[in-house]
Amino acid sequence: MTDNLADRVRHWIAQDPDPVSRTELQQLLDALPATEAELADRFSGPLTFGTAGLRGPLRAGPNGMNLAVVRQAAAGLVNWLTKHEPGGLLVIGYDARRGSHEFALETARVATGSGMRAALLPRPLPTPVLAYAVRAMDAVAGVMVTASHNPPQDNGYKVYLGEHLGGPLGAGAQIVPPADQEIEAEIRAVKLLSEVPLGHPGTVLGEDILDSYLTAAAAVVQDDQPKDLAVAYTPLHGVGGKVLGDAFLRAGFALPAVVPAQAEPDGAFPTVAFPNPEEPGAMDLVLALAAERRADIVIANDPDADRCAVAVPVGNGNGWRMLRGDEVGVLLADHLMRLGRTGTYATTIVSSSMLRAMAAKRGVGYAETLTGFKWLARAAPDLAYGYEEALGICVAPWMARDKDGITAALLVAELAAGLKAELRTLTDRLDELAAEFGLYVTDQLSVRVDDLDEIGRMMAHLRAKLPTSLLDEPVTSTEDLLDRPAESASDVIILRTDTARVVVRPSGTEPKLKAYLEVVEPVSEADVTAARGRAAATVRALRTEVAAALGIWSVSP
Repeated sequence: MTDNLADRVRHWIAQDPDPVSRTELQQLLDALPATEAELADRFSGPLTFGTAGLRGPLRAGPNGMNLAVVRQAAAGLVNWLTKHEPGGLLVIGYDARRGSHEFALETARVATGSGMRAALLPRPLPTPVLAYAVRAMDAVAGVMVTASHNPPQDNGYKVYLGEHLGGPLGAGAQIVPPADQEIEAEIRAVKLLSEVPLGHPGTVLGEDILDSYLTAAAAVVQDDQPKDLAVAYTPLHGVGGKVLGDAFLRAGFALPAVVPAQAEPDGAFPTVAFPNPEEPGAMDLVLALAAERRADIVIANDPDADRCAVAVPVGNGNGWRMLRGDEVGVLLADHLMRLGRTGTYATTIVSSSMLRAMAAKRGVGYAETLTGFKWLARAAPDLAYGYEEALGICVAPWMARDKDGITAALLVAELAAGLKAELRTLTDRLDELAAEFGLYVTDQLSVRVDDLDEIGRMMAHLRAKLPTSLLDEPVTSTEDLLDRPAESASDVIILRTDTARVVVRPSGTEPKLKAYLEVVEPVSEADVTAARGRAAATVRALRTEVAAALGIWSVSP
């Protein structure tokens, strides 16, 4: 271990305001040389602002989420805010993960210490409630302490801007460049944590802010639509359970049946390996509950309830099928279009291109953005609806310019109840859309890595030898988004043939490389089942070809 690194560890210990973190680092320092690799990793660099803020493992040191890092981040954020809107209101929310409440209080103390007003949500609540509060309270900005669906050892720090700084399109939306780089610079300029002024821990808001959110959420569905629906639900140990239940009751639905073992917030997430509805096994308990209760549909939120997953029964009692995010996305878009909602319908470059076809035929606006709701939120002034394939859906942009798993679940329930009243299902409606527009089948090849450098090596491998054909069709276009102007550049490669599309990019929130696959299969109304079989086989073949193009020779299903 170098003397320079040892000095940096000692310097950090001297500044760290948390005695538990100081002890943790001192024990590692005392255990050298056995702990050299661990300390080197913790001091390899600071956490940096990525997707809307910070996210990392809960551990002491600059390359982790802890009280010292949060104080520094809050000080940088507050310094940036006060340069633009001195004395403004900062609204702070937090989930039930380890450290979330403490990090929220520390942020409030930094804000009030610099002359800002700080208001905390009344208890651990979903991220969309914070996004709503930023708009509803005319706040300068908002902070949400959450790591969303990351593993239990992680936490994070998301930043939202009000209309004062974000503009009309960014009111209540996550930060985008150049604000994130400017805030990052302010954070790096904070050198001595002991000199950061601290004030009182802010004002704790009453339940009226949640009541206001619930009133707005319930208004997303229509009073005169059918409400008879049996729902099995899980919040996956997160903070969405009671809020979703209250929203369903206000909207006129029965309370969903909730998985008892996952009903209460628990930052340890004891029943799942990864608290993400998309991960294998995460939905097992709610699917078992659905079978037991003979539910019509299954709904799940991720732990901070900004995503909504849906599962439907397979015919003849053959179990349940998770709908892909693209399937849920186009179902809700179709529902709103048929209800007459005008404006722009938006999605991202990695989502299904079916929405584009639907918007063109239905005569509504369409927009496509880079991945992430920070971009989708700003897709158009008249944004009517937005979704991304990773289960993020915004059905009420006037409430919050962010994904919202609570209002999305309400709209899913309205659609499913209406179809049930006609003796039809969500699967029936998907088949009807396939007959109308063709069968758009999407899948994903996701490669989790331990070494982040491996992602760069795979992207470099792909760029060095781009495929000229896929599925025995010539690649008709290749787009490398790194070649775009700086303000819209991104580490993304898009390949297209006449019937397929592949989008490859590093994940913005997890140590993964992702390849998004899509094939389009022509279909007639009498041929939907056969077309699904053909498309599934085609997607499997495409996965294999893309894996080879990335230099991966063993691909799990």
